[in-house]
Amino acid sequence: MLVMKFGGTSLATRERIETVVSLVRQRLARHPVLVCSAHAGVTDLLLNGARRAAAGQPDLGPVREREQATLAALELPGALVEPELERLEQMFQGLALLGELTPRSLDAVAAFGERMSVKAIAAFLRRRRIPATAVNADEAGLLTDSRFTRASPRPEAYANLRAALARAEGVPVVTGFIGRDAAGNVTTLGRSGSDFSATIVGRAVGAEEVEIWTDVSGVLTADPRIVPEARPVERMTYAEASELAYYGAKVIHPATIQPAVSRGIPVRILNTMDPDAPGTWIGPARARRGTGVTAVASKRGIHLVNIVSGRMLGQSGFMATVFRAFADHDVVVDLIATSEVSVTVSVDRSEGVAEAVGELKKLGKVTVNSDNALVAVIGERMRKASGLAGRVFGALGAAAIPIAAISYGATKTNLQIVVPEERERDAVRALHDALFPAAPPPGDAG
Repeated sequence: MLVMKFGGTSLATRERIETVVSLVRQRLARHPVLVCSAHAGVTDLLLNGARRAAAGQPDLGPVREREQATLAALELPGALVEPELERLEQMFQGLALLGELTPRSLDAVAAFGERMSVKAIAAFLRRRRIPATAVNADEAGLLTDSRFTRASPRPEAYANLRAALARAEGVPVVTGFIGRDAAGNVTTLGRSGSDFSATIVGRAVGAEEVEIWTDVSGVLTADPRIVPEARPVERMTYAEASELAYYGAKVIHPATIQPAVSRGIPVRILNTMDPDAPGTWIGPARARRGTGVTAVASKRGIHLVNIVSGRMLGQSGFMATVFRAFADHDVVVDLIATSEVSVTVSVDRSEGVAEAVGELKKLGKVTVNSDNALVAVIGERMRKASGLAGRVFGALGAAAIPIAAISYGATKTNLQIVVPEERERDAVRALHDALFPAAPPPGDAG
Protein backbone atom coordinates (compact mmCIF):
# COMPACT_ATOMS: atom_id res chain seq x y z
CA MET A 1 0.00 0.00 0.00
CA LEU A 2 1.21 3.48 -0.89
CA VAL A 3 0.30 6.87 0.59
CA MET A 4 0.44 9.85 -1.77
CA LYS A 5 0.13 13.33 -0.29
CA PHE A 6 -0.65 16.29 -2.55
CA GLY A 7 -0.20 19.86 -1.32
CA GLY A 8 -2.20 22.91 -2.29
CA THR A 9 0.06 23.92 -5.18
CA SER A 10 -0.32 20.41 -6.64
CA LEU A 11 -4.08 20.95 -6.62
CA ALA A 12 -4.12 24.58 -7.76
CA THR A 13 -5.31 24.17 -11.37
CA ARG A 14 -7.03 21.64 -13.59
CA GLU A 15 -3.73 20.93 -15.34
CA ARG A 16 -2.05 20.02 -12.08
CA ILE A 17 -5.00 17.93 -10.91
CA GLU A 18 -4.84 16.05 -14.24
CA THR A 19 -1.22 15.29 -13.33
CA VAL A 20 -2.40 13.97 -9.96
CA VAL A 21 -4.89 11.69 -11.74
CA SER A 22 -2.12 10.39 -14.01
CA LEU A 23 0.19 9.70 -11.06
CA VAL A 24 -2.55 7.86 -9.20
CA ARG A 25 -3.42 5.76 -12.26
CA GLN A 26 0.24 4.72 -12.62
CA ARG A 27 0.22 3.47 -9.02
CA LEU A 28 -3.13 1.71 -8.82
CA ALA A 29 -1.43 -1.67 -8.46
CA ARG A 30 0.15 -0.40 -5.24
CA HIS A 31 -3.26 0.42 -3.73
CA PRO A 32 -2.73 4.15 -3.18
CA VAL A 33 -4.31 6.19 -0.41
CA LEU A 34 -4.38 9.94 -1.16
CA VAL A 35 -3.97 12.64 1.48
CA CYS A 36 -4.90 16.08 0.16
CA SER A 37 -4.47 19.66 1.31
CA ALA A 38 -6.90 22.47 0.55
CA HIS A 39 -6.60 23.99 -2.93
CA ALA A 40 -3.87 26.65 -3.10
CA GLY A 41 -4.82 29.85 -1.29
CA VAL A 42 -8.04 28.54 0.25
CA THR A 43 -6.76 28.17 3.83
CA ASP A 44 -5.63 31.80 3.83
CA LEU A 45 -9.04 32.86 2.50
CA LEU A 46 -10.74 30.89 5.27
CA LEU A 47 -8.61 32.34 8.05
CA ASN A 48 -8.95 35.89 6.71
CA GLY A 49 -12.70 35.35 6.46
CA ALA A 50 -12.83 34.17 10.07
CA ARG A 51 -10.98 37.26 11.26
CA ARG A 52 -13.29 39.55 9.29
CA ALA A 53 -16.33 37.72 10.67
CA ALA A 54 -15.12 38.11 14.24
CA ALA A 55 -14.68 41.84 13.49
CA GLY A 56 -18.34 42.03 12.50
CA GLN A 57 -17.93 41.70 8.71
CA PRO A 58 -18.88 38.13 7.75
CA ASP A 59 -18.35 37.54 4.03
CA LEU A 60 -18.27 34.09 2.48
CA GLY A 61 -17.85 35.54 -1.01
CA PRO A 62 -14.09 35.05 -1.56
CA VAL A 63 -14.16 31.42 -0.39
CA ARG A 64 -17.30 30.59 -2.39
CA GLU A 65 -15.88 32.20 -5.55
CA ARG A 66 -12.57 30.32 -5.23
CA GLU A 67 -14.23 26.95 -4.67
CA GLN A 68 -16.83 27.42 -7.41
CA ALA A 69 -14.10 28.45 -9.87
CA THR A 70 -12.16 25.26 -9.07
CA LEU A 71 -15.23 23.07 -9.54
CA ALA A 72 -16.11 24.83 -12.81
CA ALA A 73 -12.58 24.24 -14.13
CA LEU A 74 -12.97 20.55 -13.30
CA GLU A 75 -16.44 20.47 -14.87
CA LEU A 76 -17.94 19.37 -11.55
CA PRO A 77 -21.27 20.62 -10.16
CA GLY A 78 -21.11 23.60 -7.82
CA ALA A 79 -23.60 21.85 -5.53
CA LEU A 80 -20.85 19.36 -4.60
CA VAL A 81 -19.51 21.57 -1.79
CA GLU A 82 -22.68 23.50 -1.02
CA PRO A 83 -23.25 21.72 2.34
CA GLU A 84 -19.77 22.80 3.50
CA LEU A 85 -20.30 26.37 2.30
CA GLU A 86 -23.63 26.59 4.13
CA ARG A 87 -22.06 25.35 7.37
CA LEU A 88 -19.19 27.76 6.93
CA GLU A 89 -21.57 30.68 6.42
CA GLN A 90 -23.36 29.76 9.64
CA MET A 91 -20.02 29.67 11.42
CA PHE A 92 -19.05 33.12 10.10
CA GLN A 93 -22.39 34.48 11.34
CA GLY A 94 -21.74 32.95 14.75
CA LEU A 95 -18.31 34.53 14.92
CA ALA A 96 -19.83 37.90 14.07
CA LEU A 97 -22.29 37.55 16.94
CA LEU A 98 -19.61 36.48 19.42
CA GLY A 99 -17.14 39.12 18.29
CA GLU A 100 -14.12 36.99 19.13
CA LEU A 101 -11.93 34.37 17.49
CA THR A 102 -10.38 31.55 19.53
CA PRO A 103 -7.84 28.91 18.41
CA ARG A 104 -10.66 26.38 18.54
CA SER A 105 -12.75 28.51 16.15
CA LEU A 106 -9.77 28.97 13.82
CA ASP A 107 -9.32 25.22 13.58
CA ALA A 108 -13.01 24.65 12.90
CA VAL A 109 -12.94 27.20 10.06
CA ALA A 110 -9.60 26.10 8.57
CA ALA A 111 -10.81 22.50 8.24
CA PHE A 112 -13.32 23.41 5.54
CA GLY A 113 -10.58 23.81 2.92
CA GLU A 114 -9.56 20.17 3.14
CA ARG A 115 -13.17 18.96 3.36
CA MET A 116 -14.06 20.68 0.09
CA SER A 117 -10.80 19.68 -1.60
CA VAL A 118 -11.18 15.92 -1.04
CA LYS A 119 -14.75 16.03 -2.34
CA ALA A 120 -13.55 17.65 -5.55
CA ILE A 121 -10.55 15.34 -6.03
CA ALA A 122 -12.54 12.17 -5.37
CA ALA A 123 -15.27 13.30 -7.78
CA PHE A 124 -12.71 14.14 -10.47
CA LEU A 125 -11.02 10.74 -10.07
CA ARG A 126 -14.41 9.08 -10.57
CA ARG A 127 -14.93 11.15 -13.76
CA ARG A 128 -11.62 9.67 -14.94
CA ARG A 129 -12.91 6.13 -14.27
CA ILE A 130 -10.93 5.67 -11.05
CA PRO A 131 -13.22 4.65 -8.16
CA ALA A 132 -12.58 6.95 -5.19
CA THR A 133 -14.14 7.96 -1.87
CA ALA A 134 -13.69 11.24 0.00
CA VAL A 135 -12.81 10.61 3.66
CA ASN A 136 -12.77 13.24 6.42
CA ALA A 137 -9.90 12.13 8.65
CA ASP A 138 -11.45 13.53 11.81
CA GLU A 139 -14.66 11.58 11.22
CA ALA A 140 -12.60 8.49 10.36
CA GLY A 141 -10.95 8.46 13.78
CA LEU A 142 -7.88 10.71 13.64
CA LEU A 143 -8.12 11.45 17.35
CA THR A 144 -5.78 14.16 18.66
CA ASP A 145 -5.02 16.09 21.81
CA SER A 146 -6.67 19.48 22.33
CA ARG A 147 -3.77 21.75 21.41
CA PHE A 148 -5.69 23.75 18.83
CA THR A 149 -3.71 24.90 15.76
CA ARG A 150 -0.88 22.41 16.55
CA ALA A 151 -2.46 19.16 17.66
CA SER A 152 -0.78 15.74 17.83
CA PRO A 153 -2.37 12.32 17.26
CA ARG A 154 -3.37 10.09 20.16
CA PRO A 155 -2.26 6.42 20.07
CA GLU A 156 -5.72 5.11 19.20
CA ALA A 157 -5.84 7.24 16.03
CA TYR A 158 -3.88 4.64 14.04
CA ALA A 159 -6.24 1.72 14.64
CA ASN A 160 -9.24 3.98 14.05
CA LEU A 161 -7.93 5.12 10.68
CA ARG A 162 -6.89 1.63 9.62
CA ALA A 163 -10.42 0.32 10.21
CA ALA A 164 -12.13 3.27 8.53
CA LEU A 165 -9.92 3.26 5.43
CA ALA A 166 -10.38 -0.48 4.98
CA ARG A 167 -14.09 0.22 4.46
CA ALA A 168 -13.57 2.96 1.84
CA GLU A 169 -14.50 2.04 -1.73
CA GLY A 170 -11.86 2.54 -4.38
CA VAL A 171 -9.04 5.01 -3.71
CA PRO A 172 -9.52 6.76 -0.34
CA VAL A 173 -9.00 10.53 -0.67
CA VAL A 174 -8.31 11.67 2.90
CA THR A 175 -8.30 15.16 4.33
CA GLY A 176 -4.87 16.28 5.48
CA PHE A 177 -4.27 18.74 8.30
CA ILE A 178 -7.36 18.00 10.43
CA GLY A 179 -8.33 15.76 13.35
CA ARG A 180 -10.70 15.80 16.30
CA ASP A 181 -10.16 15.78 20.06
CA ALA A 182 -11.89 13.58 22.62
CA ALA A 183 -14.55 16.24 23.20
CA GLY A 184 -15.48 16.23 19.50
CA ASN A 185 -13.81 19.55 18.63
CA VAL A 186 -12.11 19.86 15.25
CA THR A 187 -8.33 20.32 15.57
CA THR A 188 -5.56 21.00 13.08
CA LEU A 189 -1.99 19.73 12.99
CA GLY A 190 -0.49 23.15 12.16
CA ARG A 191 0.15 24.83 8.81
CA SER A 192 1.53 22.34 6.28
CA GLY A 193 0.14 19.64 8.59
CA SER A 194 -1.01 17.52 5.64
CA ASP A 195 2.53 16.10 5.48
CA PHE A 196 2.07 14.96 9.07
CA SER A 197 -1.33 13.52 8.18
CA ALA A 198 0.29 11.53 5.36
CA THR A 199 2.74 9.72 7.63
CA ILE A 200 0.03 9.21 10.27
CA VAL A 201 -2.08 7.51 7.58
CA GLY A 202 1.01 5.66 6.34
CA ARG A 203 1.65 4.20 9.75
CA ALA A 204 -2.05 3.38 10.19
CA VAL A 205 -2.30 1.34 6.96
CA GLY A 206 1.24 -0.11 7.07
CA ALA A 207 2.31 1.65 3.88
CA GLU A 208 5.39 0.52 1.99
CA GLU A 209 6.23 4.18 1.30
CA VAL A 210 4.85 7.69 1.72
CA GLU A 211 5.19 10.04 -1.26
CA ILE A 212 4.90 13.75 -0.53
CA TRP A 213 4.17 15.59 -3.77
CA THR A 214 4.97 19.29 -3.67
CA ASP A 215 6.27 22.05 -5.96
CA VAL A 216 10.01 21.47 -5.48
CA SER A 217 12.21 18.56 -6.54
CA GLY A 218 13.06 17.33 -3.07
CA VAL A 219 15.07 18.77 -0.22
CA LEU A 220 17.91 21.14 -1.13
CA THR A 221 21.20 21.87 0.61
CA ALA A 222 19.85 25.34 1.58
CA ASP A 223 16.83 27.55 1.03
CA PRO A 224 17.04 28.44 -2.70
CA ARG A 225 15.65 31.91 -1.94
CA ILE A 226 18.86 32.54 0.00
CA VAL A 227 21.26 30.31 -1.95
CA PRO A 228 20.10 30.03 -5.59
CA GLU A 229 22.81 27.46 -6.31
CA ALA A 230 21.59 25.08 -3.58
CA ARG A 231 21.70 21.44 -4.69
CA PRO A 232 19.18 18.62 -4.37
CA VAL A 233 19.82 16.08 -1.63
CA GLU A 234 19.27 12.63 -3.09
CA ARG A 235 19.07 10.69 0.20
CA MET A 236 18.94 11.59 3.87
CA THR A 237 18.19 9.90 7.15
CA TYR A 238 15.13 10.35 9.32
CA ALA A 239 17.22 12.26 11.86
CA GLU A 240 18.55 14.68 9.26
CA ALA A 241 15.10 15.30 7.79
CA SER A 242 13.62 15.91 11.24
CA GLU A 243 16.33 18.41 12.10
CA LEU A 244 15.99 20.21 8.77
CA ALA A 245 12.22 20.49 9.10
CA TYR A 246 12.40 21.75 12.67
CA TYR A 247 15.10 24.28 11.93
CA GLY A 248 13.49 25.99 9.00
CA ALA A 249 13.34 23.82 5.88
CA LYS A 250 9.91 24.47 4.33
CA VAL A 251 9.58 21.26 2.30
CA ILE A 252 8.09 19.12 5.09
CA HIS A 253 6.20 19.66 8.34
CA PRO A 254 8.48 19.30 11.41
CA ALA A 255 6.49 16.39 12.89
CA THR A 256 6.21 14.48 9.60
CA ILE A 257 8.97 11.97 10.23
CA GLN A 258 7.82 10.69 13.65
CA PRO A 259 5.13 8.22 12.52
CA ALA A 260 7.34 6.98 9.66
CA VAL A 261 10.26 6.28 11.99
CA SER A 262 8.13 4.14 14.30
CA ARG A 263 7.44 1.68 11.44
CA GLY A 264 10.53 2.25 9.28
CA ILE A 265 8.46 3.63 6.39
CA PRO A 266 10.50 5.50 3.75
CA VAL A 267 9.31 8.99 2.81
CA ARG A 268 9.98 10.40 -0.64
CA ILE A 269 9.71 14.13 -1.51
CA LEU A 270 8.66 14.57 -5.16
CA ASN A 271 7.71 17.38 -7.55
CA THR A 272 4.25 17.38 -9.16
CA MET A 273 5.53 19.85 -11.77
CA ASP A 274 8.45 17.54 -12.64
CA PRO A 275 7.24 14.01 -11.85
CA ASP A 276 10.29 12.33 -13.39
CA ALA A 277 12.75 14.09 -11.06
CA PRO A 278 14.19 11.64 -8.49
CA GLY A 279 13.37 13.85 -5.52
CA THR A 280 14.69 13.08 -2.03
CA TRP A 281 14.45 9.70 -0.31
CA ILE A 282 14.26 9.75 3.49
CA GLY A 283 14.87 6.57 5.46
CA PRO A 284 16.80 4.96 8.29
CA ALA A 285 20.25 5.16 6.66
CA ARG A 286 22.05 6.39 3.57
CA ALA A 287 25.32 5.75 1.74
CA ARG A 288 28.44 6.86 3.57
CA ARG A 289 29.97 9.43 1.27
CA GLY A 290 30.41 13.17 1.05
CA THR A 291 31.63 15.75 3.54
CA GLY A 292 29.34 14.78 6.42
CA VAL A 293 27.11 17.85 6.02
CA THR A 294 23.68 17.35 4.45
CA ALA A 295 22.26 20.88 4.45
CA VAL A 296 22.17 24.30 6.09
CA ALA A 297 18.83 25.55 7.45
CA SER A 298 17.72 28.65 9.32
CA LYS A 299 14.74 30.26 10.96
CA ARG A 300 14.06 33.79 12.11
CA GLY A 301 12.18 35.25 15.07
CA ILE A 302 14.41 33.64 17.68
CA HIS A 303 14.40 34.88 21.28
CA LEU A 304 17.43 34.25 23.49
CA VAL A 305 16.64 33.91 27.18
CA ASN A 306 19.67 34.18 29.47
CA ILE A 307 19.59 33.31 33.18
CA VAL A 308 22.58 34.29 35.34
CA SER A 309 22.71 32.93 38.88
CA GLY A 310 25.44 32.01 41.33
CA ARG A 311 23.03 29.42 42.67
CA MET A 312 23.90 27.21 39.70
CA LEU A 313 27.25 26.35 41.29
CA GLY A 314 27.04 22.96 42.97
CA GLN A 315 23.24 22.98 43.25
CA SER A 316 21.42 19.91 42.02
CA GLY A 317 18.04 20.46 40.43
CA PHE A 318 18.75 23.98 39.21
CA MET A 319 18.42 23.09 35.53
CA ALA A 320 15.27 21.08 36.23
CA THR A 321 13.72 24.19 37.78
CA VAL A 322 14.67 26.27 34.75
CA PHE A 323 13.10 23.90 32.25
CA ARG A 324 10.04 23.33 34.39
CA ALA A 325 9.31 27.05 34.10
CA PHE A 326 9.35 26.75 30.29
CA ALA A 327 7.33 23.53 30.29
CA ASP A 328 4.66 24.99 32.59
CA HIS A 329 3.99 27.70 29.99
CA ASP A 330 4.25 25.43 26.92
CA VAL A 331 7.44 27.11 25.68
CA VAL A 332 9.55 24.86 23.45
CA VAL A 333 13.31 25.29 23.82
CA ASP A 334 15.58 24.85 20.79
CA LEU A 335 19.17 25.60 21.70
CA ILE A 336 20.79 25.26 25.13
CA ALA A 337 24.18 26.71 26.11
CA THR A 338 25.55 26.78 29.66
CA SER A 339 28.48 28.18 31.60
CA GLU A 340 29.30 27.87 35.30
CA VAL A 341 26.90 30.63 36.32
CA SER A 342 24.54 31.05 33.36
CA VAL A 343 22.26 29.19 31.00
CA THR A 344 21.07 30.49 27.64
CA VAL A 345 18.19 29.00 25.66
CA SER A 346 16.56 29.93 22.40
CA VAL A 347 12.82 29.80 21.67
CA ASP A 348 11.04 30.56 18.42
CA ARG A 349 7.61 31.62 19.70
CA SER A 350 6.85 34.57 21.95
CA GLU A 351 3.76 32.96 23.51
CA GLY A 352 4.40 32.05 27.14
CA VAL A 353 7.90 33.53 27.26
CA ALA A 354 6.99 36.52 29.46
CA GLU A 355 5.26 34.24 31.96
CA ALA A 356 8.21 31.83 32.05
CA VAL A 357 10.63 34.72 32.50
CA GLY A 358 8.56 35.93 35.46
CA GLU A 359 9.17 32.60 37.21
CA LEU A 360 12.83 32.43 36.20
CA LYS A 361 13.53 35.80 37.83
CA LYS A 362 13.20 34.02 41.16
CA LEU A 363 16.42 32.18 40.28
CA GLY A 364 18.57 35.10 39.18
CA LYS A 365 18.97 37.84 36.60
CA VAL A 366 17.07 37.16 33.38
CA THR A 367 17.41 38.97 30.06
CA VAL A 368 15.62 38.38 26.77
CA ASN A 369 17.28 39.26 23.47
CA SER A 370 14.99 39.14 20.42
CA ASP A 371 15.55 39.71 16.68
CA ASN A 372 17.84 36.73 16.22
CA ALA A 373 18.04 33.90 13.70
CA LEU A 374 19.08 30.32 14.33
CA VAL A 375 21.31 28.78 11.66
CA ALA A 376 21.77 25.01 11.74
CA VAL A 377 24.43 22.92 10.00
CA ILE A 378 22.95 19.43 9.73
CA GLY A 379 24.40 16.03 8.89
CA GLU A 380 24.33 12.71 10.70
CA ARG A 381 27.96 11.97 9.81
CA MET A 382 29.31 15.31 11.01
CA ARG A 383 30.76 13.67 14.13
CA LYS A 384 33.28 11.88 11.90
CA ALA A 385 34.13 14.90 9.76
CA SER A 386 37.44 16.33 10.97
CA GLY A 387 37.93 20.09 10.77
CA LEU A 388 34.25 20.83 10.33
CA ALA A 389 34.00 23.28 13.24
CA GLY A 390 37.00 25.15 11.91
CA ARG A 391 35.38 25.59 8.51
CA VAL A 392 32.10 26.71 10.07
CA PHE A 393 33.58 29.34 12.36
CA GLY A 394 36.16 30.35 9.80
CA ALA A 395 33.41 31.06 7.28
CA LEU A 396 31.40 33.11 9.77
CA GLY A 397 34.50 34.96 10.91
CA ALA A 398 35.51 35.80 7.35
CA ALA A 399 32.03 37.24 6.80
CA ALA A 400 32.27 39.25 10.05
CA ILE A 401 29.09 37.67 11.43
CA PRO A 402 28.78 37.90 15.23
CA ILE A 403 27.68 34.76 17.11
CA ALA A 404 25.32 35.08 20.07
CA ALA A 405 25.14 31.39 21.07
CA ILE A 406 26.37 27.96 19.98
CA SER A 407 25.17 24.42 20.68
CA TYR A 408 26.56 21.11 19.43
CA GLY A 409 24.91 18.07 21.01
CA ALA A 410 26.36 14.67 21.81
CA THR A 411 24.76 13.09 18.73
CA LYS A 412 26.51 15.73 16.60
CA THR A 413 23.76 15.75 13.98
CA ASN A 414 23.17 19.47 14.28
CA LEU A 415 25.50 22.39 14.96
CA GLN A 416 23.30 25.34 15.97
CA ILE A 417 24.44 28.96 15.85
CA VAL A 418 22.43 32.05 16.79
CA VAL A 419 23.23 35.20 14.82
CA PRO A 420 21.56 38.62 14.48
CA GLU A 421 18.43 38.32 12.35
CA GLU A 422 19.67 40.88 9.83
CA ARG A 423 22.73 38.67 9.17
CA GLU A 424 20.81 35.40 8.68
CA ARG A 425 21.09 35.36 4.89
CA ASP A 426 24.79 36.29 5.00
CA ALA A 427 25.45 33.46 7.47
CA VAL A 428 23.61 30.84 5.41
CA ARG A 429 25.39 31.89 2.21
CA ALA A 430 28.82 31.92 3.89
CA LEU A 431 28.30 28.47 5.39
CA HIS A 432 26.95 26.98 2.17
CA ASP A 433 29.90 28.34 0.21
CA ALA A 434 32.32 26.83 2.74
CA LEU A 435 30.61 23.46 3.17
CA PHE A 436 29.39 22.89 -0.40
CA PRO A 437 32.14 24.34 -2.62
CA ALA A 438 31.32 24.72 -6.28
CA ALA A 439 32.53 21.93 -8.52
CA PRO A 440 35.44 22.90 -10.81
CA PRO A 441 34.53 23.66 -14.44
CA PRO A 442 34.70 20.65 -16.83
CA GLY A 443 38.24 19.97 -17.94
CA ASP A 444 39.77 21.93 -15.04
CA ALA A 445 42.24 19.53 -13.45
CA GLY A 446 43.33 22.12 -10.96
